[in-house]
Amino acid sequence: MISTTPEAPVQPDELTRTSAPAGRPGRTHAVRPVLEKLFELYPHLFGAKFLPLKLGIFQELLATHPGLFEREPLKAALGLHTRSTPYLQSVAAGNKRHDLQGIAVQDVAPEHVCLSILELFRRRQGRNKEDVWPKFRTRLMAAFEASGLTRQDYLSRIHIKDEQANSLLEEALAESEQKQARQEALLRAFDSSGRTVEEFADMYGLDQRVVSAALDKKRQPPNPTLEP
Repeated sequence: MISTTPEAPVQPDELTRTSAPAGRPGRTHAVRPVLEKLFELYPHLFGAKFLPLKLGIFQELLATHPGLFEREPLKAALGLHTRSTPYLQSVAAGNKRHDLQGIAVQDVAPEHVCLSILELFRRRQGRNKEDVWPKFRTRLMAAFEASGLTRQDYLSRIHIKDEQANSLLEEALAESEQKQARQEALLRAFDSSGRTVEEFADMYGLDQRVVSAALDKKRQPPNPTLEP
């Protein structure tokens, strides 16, 4: 498990579960007033736009509002909120975690971004007959590249019990590595050619814009590693 805190976006073993609490109408009824109160107090976090919550937000809410929230209903409300599709979309987009004042204070850990993308894919695939995996594979590749981690380090952070999800993740990372290898080969070939971008692209029958974009990307400094 990555985290047991109620503000964690999605747990690895939840990738094979339904997205909504099953058979718990009493609990859902109990957390609704808590969610309404959170919206009233912090519309910038729980309103029309969901933002990733800082780690420790549960304890901060209890300390900021002594006597207002009971522990278990608050924990259940935050769990319901952070498992919602809009919240997962915000995490998957790589938005920073925010405190109660709405200030961005933490990066979302790479594994939380990855797991959110996989969970969104699972939900979307269940609702659509079309194959949505190519789109989500591209998102996983981009998330991996943005993490600044090696493939080994990236996988070491993510522990998924679902074999299909693991297979999909391995597929995305393998394709990302192949793409990076092609870009590195292109950069080496260009550097040794002594030609301009226009001449190089024309010599190999490539689109000049594609060549320029690939060269610019490979020459950018690596992204800083996101905090765990």
